Amino acid sequence: MSDITDEVESPDDVQVDDSGDRVQKLEERVEKLRSENERVRDKLLDANAQKNKYQQKIQRLKHENEKLKKSPLFVATVQEMTEDEGIVIKQHGNNQEALTEVTEEMKEEIEPGSRVAVNNSLSVVKTLDDSTDVRARVMEVTETPEVTYEDIGGLEKQVNEVRETVEMPLTNPELFDEAGIDPPAGVLLHGPPGTGKTMLAKAVARQTDATFIKMAGSELVHKFIGEGARLVRDLFKVARQNSPSVLFIDEIDAVASKRTESKTSGDAEVQRTMMQLLSEMDGFDSRGDVKIIAATNRFDMLDRAILRPGRFDRLIEVPLPEEEGREQIFRIHTRDMNVSDDVDYETLATLTEGMSGADVKSVCTEAGMFAIRREESTVRQKDFVEAYQKVSEESDGEASGRMFA
Repeated sequence: MSDITDEVESPDDVQVDDSGDRVQKLEERVEKLRSENERVRDKLLDANAQKNKYQQKIQRLKHENEKLKKSPLFVATVQEMTEDEGIVIKQHGNNQEALTEVTEEMKEEIEPGSRVAVNNSLSVVKTLDDSTDVRARVMEVTETPEVTYEDIGGLEKQVNEVRETVEMPLTNPELFDEAGIDPPAGVLLHGPPGTGKTMLAKAVARQTDATFIKMAGSELVHKFIGEGARLVRDLFKVARQNSPSVLFIDEIDAVASKRTESKTSGDAEVQRTMMQLLSEMDGFDSRGDVKIIAATNRFDMLDRAILRPGRFDRLIEVPLPEEEGREQIFRIHTRDMNVSDDVDYETLATLTEGMSGADVKSVCTEAGMFAIRREESTVRQKDFVEAYQKVSEESDGEASGRMFA
């Protein structure tokens, strides 16, 4: 009887089990509500972020709408200052001139040549900062090139002439004052590709403390009327503002080729750009302490007007290196190479007859690649010979391709 009684659960035990189940269910429900609360909070944060994004867009659209409601402003240049409060302005675009009045405070801020903004009635609204094409400013070289005169082989005569023309007037101007002569205005380097014309300009940039500005002639050719001439004006303006300076124009034949009777708009724009270049180099206004170095592979294409003294006082030919020069170039480009004792530079210089300095450099690079393929660090004479053969074959292949193109 007692055993049966022990097996039957008491009411108190059942009540305890029910309470435990209810507590567990409540805890699960609380956890579920907490998770739901977190999810809703995340949605609320996303909604607020989206709201802020739309509010910013609304503010931007309102600002643009206000600008569209305002009267348009036009750019003009101050031509003349009168004795009273009036000034003569010339509006850009239509070249319309007008006499208008400005306040005394504004008149103190402007002078002939200043840029101002005017409204439809040609009243001056505000003054504008002096504008120079950003493309002209980014052409200024801020990092000094690593090329020195010691890195140029076989061009001793050309190096001396460039130094006399460009470097000496900047570093020792008193020598020219004592002699009573004007220093040379510019130098034109011409010759086959790869002979070291650009390297000469880099060496000048490193040697002098003058501001060095570089550009390519093709960068002056634009399809819009007046864009090329404007860039030329801004280039010389930046050079004058940062004088003493050196302006290097590479591949000048792209913009200074001989003038023809062609009536196409493209040729006419190139000629307008060239005429602006001629004016800046030696026109009515002095260009100041600005030296010019130009380089070209096509001397025969240049217009005679740009070759006259006053624009380029020195026409320096940079020919293919002779045997002694090629030997110097081989030694320059192998200074940092692990070269075997059997390498004969005189033999290599004789072997590479007719090659430019760039070709010789390519031979040195290819010789190093042959040594790497053998998994060796020492470059031998046979590596240079094989490299010469490879570079010669590639050059002949390119020449044949151009012939049949």
